[in-house]
Amino acid sequence: MTKKFFDEMHAADGSVRPHYRVYDEWLARTPAERIERKRAEADIAFRRVGITFAVYGEEAGKERLIPFDIIPRVIPADEWKALQGGLRQRVKALNAFLGDIYHDQDILRAGLIPEDQILNNAQFRREMIGVDVPAGIYSHITGVDLVRAGEGEFYVLEDNLRVPSGVSYMIEDRKMMMRLFPELFARHQIAPVQHYPDMLLENLRTVAPAGVEDPTVVLLTPGVYNSAYFEHTFLAQQMGVELVEGRDLFVDHDTVFMRTTRGPQRVDVIYRRLDDDFLDPLAFRKDSMLGVPGLLSAYRAGRVTLANAIGTGVADDKSIYPYVPDMIRFYLGEEPLLNNVPTYMLRKPDDLRYVLDHLPELVVKEVHGAGGYGMLVGPASTRQQIEDFRARIVAAPEKYIAQPTLALSTCPTFVESGVAPRHLDLRPFVLSGKDIDMVPGGLTRVALREGSLVVNSSQGGGTKDTWVLENNGRENASC
Repeated sequence: MTKKFFDEMHAADGSVRPHYRVYDEWLARTPAERIERKRAEADIAFRRVGITFAVYGEEAGKERLIPFDIIPRVIPADEWKALQGGLRQRVKALNAFLGDIYHDQDILRAGLIPEDQILNNAQFRREMIGVDVPAGIYSHITGVDLVRAGEGEFYVLEDNLRVPSGVSYMIEDRKMMMRLFPELFARHQIAPVQHYPDMLLENLRTVAPAGVEDPTVVLLTPGVYNSAYFEHTFLAQQMGVELVEGRDLFVDHDTVFMRTTRGPQRVDVIYRRLDDDFLDPLAFRKDSMLGVPGLLSAYRAGRVTLANAIGTGVADDKSIYPYVPDMIRFYLGEEPLLNNVPTYMLRKPDDLRYVLDHLPELVVKEVHGAGGYGMLVGPASTRQQIEDFRARIVAAPEKYIAQPTLALSTCPTFVESGVAPRHLDLRPFVLSGKDIDMVPGGLTRVALREGSLVVNSSQGGGTKDTWVLENNGRENASC
């Protein structure tokens, strides 16, 4: 039986959903030649700006454009309002969980999560035990990956709390659509996203160390060879803060300073875009040339804020993901507003037996995997690939989780053969400071290969502009 996919643009009877009608009418009236010309303009503009991404497995050092599709992903206002409530709830619970496991560990004593899954987790940082962070916020920027399944319901696929990326593509996609098709923005009331850097900077300033009234914020990058370096430079420029590498900073008496032409300048908040392991060679990887010696000591002393905090990775580990609904109930006393995907934990014998018997039907993921790597998509795999993966699971079942293969929603997308449905997800970016806030929408990633469920840019996925309509799709009266 063919799987039923929810179509973002069309209802089951083929009619256009109300929030897409104005766009659909415009698309029907627009000559194909103009569309093709505008798509080519977008490619040239993105290449000129430098929005490229290194794709693993391709020729060493080769970078390519992240494909941009001009058919937007449109979300009506009432739908976004419901998602927003669920996202706030989830991020609030995740921050409470991080504060708890690095302090009282009540959730472990209550037996809701096995102790060894936390205390022996590679992302759990014992150096953070007992460390108080400003406002109790560990994940200042959280990217939550959402998917819509066959009947139209949303699920959280995973939480990204370490160094979530992609927000620059969200902003650049919007700028490109406004530049190419300004008439569309006259016909729709589309919630803005361009103010994200201002919102991010304000959130970072609110979590400065106690007593600092006018904090200096910097963005710490691993450097030009990082695949997300474009985003680092983009956000630093848009926020009006210095983009620094580890060699630009030093620590003196548990205080972080930045080297400048006018002499040392104290740094109060570091938006870091490199992993824990590389932050401080005195505390973590001794061979790291990317970090700042003594940074952990300054952080533990409360003299600098790191966003996101050290040790947040334990909350986005895939082995911890199944427990997030329990976290919401435990810390907030609420029922989850957003559902998890049903998940098998292969460290459990019953789950392991079931998964091994049903591998061709399931998606299996490494608990520490990212970027679409280290996973098996059973229905899209050969018998040999399944058997090879089976051997890896049997050798170390605790390293894997498994989930049903969701019938991810599709959206019409321009591909080589014309317009065709392609699977997609949505990554809203949730900011936690004095308040929890987010710009409407997020980054929509689309799997450009026919039938593919892997949307990651690192594996050939593309992006779409995400429109949250402020009027649920009614055309502007003035047009």
